[in-house]
Amino acid sequence: MQIAGQLAVVTGAAVGIGRAVAQRLAVEGASVVLADIDEEGGREACSLIGAGARFVRVDMRDDEAVAELMGCRPRILVNNAGGGAVLRPCFPEASVERWTASLDLNLRAPMLATQLALGAMRDAGGGAVVNMSSTAGLGFEAHVSPEYSAAKAALIRLTATLAPLRESHGVRVNCVVPDWVATERGISEYEEMPEAERGPAQVPLATLTDAVVGLITDDSLAGRAIHLPRGAAPYFLS
Repeated sequence: MQIAGQLAVVTGAAVGIGRAVAQRLAVEGASVVLADIDEEGGREACSLIGAGARFVRVDMRDDEAVAELMGCRPRILVNNAGGGAVLRPCFPEASVERWTASLDLNLRAPMLATQLALGAMRDAGGGAVVNMSSTAGLGFEAHVSPEYSAAKAALIRLTATLAPLRESHGVRVNCVVPDWVATERGISEYEEMPEAERGPAQVPLATLTDAVVGLITDDSLAGRAIHLPRGAAPYFLS
């Protein structure tokens, strides 16, 4: 599907990856709703993007707020809101409320937003959903935040299981699986590390936004997950 002229919702769009994706979709001609709990960052992002961008303050763990957000009936949905991998303590030391909140933000929220968007997308002739996972969801190594890595792994698997929505609803659900991305915060953290510990260069934001645009515009892709590793070319996991 073409991006120009479509209404897009990007969650977690106040800073970092979400802001970059929102900016790119606006450049491609979409009207963009930036959804985030960070009101100051969200309004700043809108001012940078300019006309065609609108901010909505949303806690993606609040079902009613998510339902109200999806009432704008987008044709494009980028489920980017998430995080918490660096919060301590993590499971099993974390309280039930704390690790449940991480699962709610990183898995339940994109599931709910997608579910609520499907009807309007189908009625409009189709749509595209892009889930933002993480390399924390890949492999079998230990991770400092089991709840975060489990949610990101589940998001990849969820994406694959939703491939049939292309036929039933005209909606294509795909997933981006980035390694450490060169956001403003990421660059700062990278530069503060000892050089011997840095490893390959971070994934450029342009590479990530290219992947998002490709998943939206390529009508042949459904249920696919594209891995963006550091120091190597992107490739499909599925």
